[in-house]
Amino acid sequence: MPDVTRILHQLEAGDASAADELLPLVYAELRKLADQRLAQEKPGQTLQATALVHEAYVRLVDVDHSQDWDGRGHFFAAAAEAMRRILVENARSKQCIKRGGGMQRLDVDQVPLVAKEVKEDLLALDEALQRLAAVDAEAAKLVNLRYFGGFSNAQAASMMDISPRTADRIWAFARAWLFQALGGSNA
Repeated sequence: MPDVTRILHQLEAGDASAADELLPLVYAELRKLADQRLAQEKPGQTLQATALVHEAYVRLVDVDHSQDWDGRGHFFAAAAEAMRRILVENARSKQCIKRGGGMQRLDVDQVPLVAKEVKEDLLALDEALQRLAAVDAEAAKLVNLRYFGGFSNAQAASMMDISPRTADRIWAFARAWLFQALGGSNA
């Protein structure tokens, strides 16, 4: 891999075209490094090895912030560090309320749409739906159509003049909101 060291020195000198030469030479090793890093992560990681490699590579060969490379080993050590930082940033962003705030992600197919045994308190449900309507009127309307009207997601979406995918998102939000509002009982 003497070419890698030569190209790294060209990058240090500010040769932007050297970055294009470097990627094919180091891609396989960076991909292997990314696979190892992702294997150590919790299941459900949404970042893919290819994206991790490319993000790390962009950070490493940033011509505006040139680095002094002591050779191939230094480059790969820096790549490992860059991948670690990307994974940490990704994990931190998942903890933001905007992206779920630590909620456990479930596949829609895993969540039952109909309760096996109905144990509802209609007064509590009505009160919760009124509070939901104050927060999100569209979500409350969808719950009424689906839960009380017995309409499918596609039918309710059509009645509300929204896409089925939007109805899915609203339904997931409304179910989670009502679950919490009713103290964790199935609604």
